[in-house]
Amino acid sequence: MDQIKILWVDDEIEMLKPHFIFLEERGYIATPCSNGQDALDLIDINTYDIILLDENMPGLSGLETLNEIKNRKSNLPVIMITKNEEEKIMEEAIGAKISDYLIKPVNPHQILLSLKRVLNHKHLIAEKITRNYQKDFGKIAHSLLDLETSDDWIEYFKKMMHWELELESLEDSSMLKIFENQMKDANAQFAKFIEKNYSDWINNEKGPVLSHKLFQKYVLPEIKQHKPTLLLMIDNLRFDQWRTILPEIRNIYTVVNEKNYFSILPTTTQYARNAFFSGLTPLEIERKFPSWWKNDTDEGGKNLYEFELLKAQCNRLGMDRPVSYHKITQLQHSQQLIKNLQNHTHEGLTSVVYNFVDMISHAKTEMEVIKELAPDNKAYRSLTLSWFKNSPLKELIKKAALLGFKLLLTTDHGTINVSKPSAVIGDKETSLNLRYKTSKNLSFEFKDVIDCKDPKTFKLPATSFNSRFIFAKSDSYFVYKNNYNKYVNLFCNTFQHGGVSLEEMIIPFVVLLPR
Repeated sequence: MDQIKILWVDDEIEMLKPHFIFLEERGYIATPCSNGQDALDLIDINTYDIILLDENMPGLSGLETLNEIKNRKSNLPVIMITKNEEEKIMEEAIGAKISDYLIKPVNPHQILLSLKRVLNHKHLIAEKITRNYQKDFGKIAHSLLDLETSDDWIEYFKKMMHWELELESLEDSSMLKIFENQMKDANAQFAKFIEKNYSDWINNEKGPVLSHKLFQKYVLPEIKQHKPTLLLMIDNLRFDQWRTILPEIRNIYTVVNEKNYFSILPTTTQYARNAFFSGLTPLEIERKFPSWWKNDTDEGGKNLYEFELLKAQCNRLGMDRPVSYHKITQLQHSQQLIKNLQNHTHEGLTSVVYNFVDMISHAKTEMEVIKELAPDNKAYRSLTLSWFKNSPLKELIKKAALLGFKLLLTTDHGTINVSKPSAVIGDKETSLNLRYKTSKNLSFEFKDVIDCKDPKTFKLPATSFNSRFIFAKSDSYFVYKNNYNKYVNLFCNTFQHGGVSLEEMIIPFVVLLPR
């Protein structure tokens, strides 16, 4: 068995030498550290099995150090050692997920027992997760062949996301690799399901709630009760990211209803979010409000008229209470809204679009730092959680709760980590998105796409006569044959959207009330 590596953080570390000798005689490797900042630097460059952390330290306190450790390495166990038994301090420490705590003065045997208890508990949990997943593996694989409805797929996807979040806590990544292969099989089957059913859904209103029906079906019933309601659309929020930030939100709001809906195709802001705010398909927007719609090849912003589309939909649905719209793209925008939120309590709906998660995913293809921070789904979730804990968005949610707002939280589409390049050839009018293309002249790998030869069948505007749309399946991404290798390497393992996958299309809608 490998030796257990301990990081012991205490501003009086020199006085603990007898404890270190005791532990080392029993096969532990203990590293001394005298302050919180040095501890954070050490965990960034070294691997430890467990941390012993003094609660009362000058500079960065024990609780501050604990919170930052959990932001960086959420599954690293921490035993808090404290002189202070004050209830509030211990509640904060336990809320930050300490594994155990000890009251000073401690003797070496107390430390040893706590270490064994925490580390054995961690091992037992890992064994249980592995055993349960292995037991469920066959059922998951078999049930994939029996999914016939959109509700079946939603339940299947939620189960898969449950297992991904469970398996990411294991140090042994072998089970996660098996899961990833299972997820690829699921997305391949899901693409066949969408190819068979999507046209009926969007033309005949069969199947699940889609983007353009979400407001009428789910939002409108929640704002008829004449209470202040905050509609929060976090752009580009995947279902697993929602589940990752949920524990933070539960400290402020109680979930009273959680549903899922399907993003329309293409799964992009330009199409899905405009459809949500308008209550119309993209084709209907173009026909009814031509000055508010821009095709892919048109100059200018593609989501400049969301408030106008929202007001038009509210008028059409008979909403007579005031509605406001706020797009948060910069820090000062959120600060201003937090400051003035009390001025919106009389409104029927206060709608907020928060773009930060979208910025993370797009920045990942352009900034090497972000690419290093979020190379996979686990890291992407961790990055989102770390941001949310310290974000103005969390402050906005806290303020909304204090003012008695009901909270409706949703998104317009998700993303998928792409890894399979698919060669495409198009003319200069071809759209630039990596997960869908539209043009009249396209050459592509048929096995990698859903081909929509007539955009009207998907209720999409045609950019020109004989134009078509193609949507990437599973984790494929489109790369032009010119400079093929350069762009394959640039975009591999980046988070993209616009195509057909469970992660992009099945997304949350949640109703919450203040605690």
